[in-house]
Amino acid sequence: MKNIPSIHHPLEPLTPEELVMVVDSIKNYTKAKLRFIAVALREPSKEKVKSFQEIDLTNREAFAVLFDNAKNECYEVIVAIGARLITKWERIPDVQPTMSSDEQMECEQAVLADPAFREALRKHGVTDPSLVMVDIWSAGYYGEKEEASLRLARPLCFARTSATDNGYARPIEGLRPVVDLNTMKVIRIEDYGITPLPPNPGNYTPEFVNNFRKDLKPIEITQPEGPSFEVTGHEVSWQKWNLIIGFNAREGLTLHNISYLDKGERRSILYRASLSEMVVPYGDPTDTQKRKNAFDSGEYGMGACANSLELGCDCVGYIKYFDAFITDSKGGVVKIKNAICMHEEDFGVLWKHTDRRIGVPEVRRSRRLVISSFSTVENYEYGFFWYFYQDGNIQLELKLTGILSLGTLPEKIKPKYGNLVAPQLYAPNHQHFFNVRLDFDIDGTSNSVYEVNIESEPSGKDNAYENAFYAKSVLLENELQAGNNLSLEKSRFWKIVNHDRKNHTGEPVGYKFMGGDNCIPFASPNAYWRKRAGFVNHHVWVTPFNENEKYGAGDFPNQSKGGDGLSQWTMANRNIKDTDIVFWYTMGHTHIPRPEDYPVMPTAYIGFLLKPAGFFDENPANDVPPSTKKENTHGSSGACCHQQ
Repeated sequence: MKNIPSIHHPLEPLTPEELVMVVDSIKNYTKAKLRFIAVALREPSKEKVKSFQEIDLTNREAFAVLFDNAKNECYEVIVAIGARLITKWERIPDVQPTMSSDEQMECEQAVLADPAFREALRKHGVTDPSLVMVDIWSAGYYGEKEEASLRLARPLCFARTSATDNGYARPIEGLRPVVDLNTMKVIRIEDYGITPLPPNPGNYTPEFVNNFRKDLKPIEITQPEGPSFEVTGHEVSWQKWNLIIGFNAREGLTLHNISYLDKGERRSILYRASLSEMVVPYGDPTDTQKRKNAFDSGEYGMGACANSLELGCDCVGYIKYFDAFITDSKGGVVKIKNAICMHEEDFGVLWKHTDRRIGVPEVRRSRRLVISSFSTVENYEYGFFWYFYQDGNIQLELKLTGILSLGTLPEKIKPKYGNLVAPQLYAPNHQHFFNVRLDFDIDGTSNSVYEVNIESEPSGKDNAYENAFYAKSVLLENELQAGNNLSLEKSRFWKIVNHDRKNHTGEPVGYKFMGGDNCIPFASPNAYWRKRAGFVNHHVWVTPFNENEKYGAGDFPNQSKGGDGLSQWTMANRNIKDTDIVFWYTMGHTHIPRPEDYPVMPTAYIGFLLKPAGFFDENPANDVPPSTKKENTHGSSGACCHQQ
């Protein structure tokens, strides 16, 4: 087979040509009618990637998850692509893989065509089934026999008044069909009583919004000499940074081989960074709402739900887009145009000092590289924004927007477990938890983690003015010791170091992990969703690297009984000192809805920051050149940012 010319690095995502070869190899291997749940690159070992020359780009490997609806069986498959050879075909018993996009559409049509559902609609005052929206929701697991033996969905239903109406404004409260996704049949209709539909529309698109603001002037972002980054395939170089951009149907955007050029040396920091899992639990115990939770990555696929981004809307400035390619459930190649956006943006002052004795301010403006994607999972949108800074900082910011998952109430009733956002329309209280997997590689794979707490010095002769405090570092030696939460009282952070390499002060080189806004789960530890989402039990987990441990809730959280993933792996209490470690971070957002979150929610932000802490000998951004002084054309003179 000829080398596929678009492949430049072994960690780049599968090309359309490779996907076709994988699908053909599987179809030639078996005549069974299978759903292609996911097909992605099987990443080579770290050892091979670090010695690039040993990897044959003409015969990469693919990993596929397949599902047989007729047998209710899941399979994991490995394919040597160039050789068109199946090297692994394993049945994985008693699991339900991610629901495919095709299943979501087929489920909606099955529900709308069901006679019992149509009759239930009439009882609820809905006369036109063609205007009904059916959002697929995994049935989850609540201890019932059918949840352990069938592939189930328990959709939520909404009534539009026209083809372009916001149907989420009119939830059909009390009505939940239960669908066997293997047969695509409605097996029953759960009806908890009739509540009249909310009276008001909740439309937000231009055709319905008539009074737009008229005082908004254009902002233009130009780079007349082009961007400062260079791209070869999926490999990116920018301001001493170098990395590989990846993508797959489950995780969506992934980043690989992140390094920084320091004094002519290419120094590694992160081997792989990705979303491991996420869950959205709701806090309303009423009949329609009590089963609502969504593992948006493991149940639906963050990459499969990725948007095609638009210039001027999702991204502004000089943009480099990356298309993504996945398969549909029949094995056809699906192109997600502009799935990933990359651009530079100004980020204010990088550093500044004014020497008053000579009257010269020195200012450097900060510029950051932005790599982002957006995914829509039915009503909600999630933006994943990775930022790289000139001073060695790495930041992940998650942007939460979209439409709230709403419920209907009778007139003059106020909800206890949520808030009204419009007459008879309420949004239940809920939380969003994201788990991020950070495979560190601080100057190599022999890394350790310190938990650092700020301690006040007790009063005494060494602290006569009672003002002293210090940072107390504890080396984490095993997995059970590592599991912990953020602490505002201790200003807690974590430091990932390499003991084998010292900086010029004699300390091990390292990076500091700083969590941002966060929360803890308010559901009981006995709640079924928490048993499946054990990763929410700690903000921070540390494990030794294992290529088979990728997802915080396990490989197959859909309808799982729980106890998988981090909560299971860490019971082995393995060594995490001076070894190849993975740092897992769970961040949460507690959403107590308000009317201002409706009809479309303004973006909420959560994330974390990685800062060099002894990794460099000095500020690595000292060499950023001065900005060019510009005259103020609006009536006043500008101050210099630098004078020769």
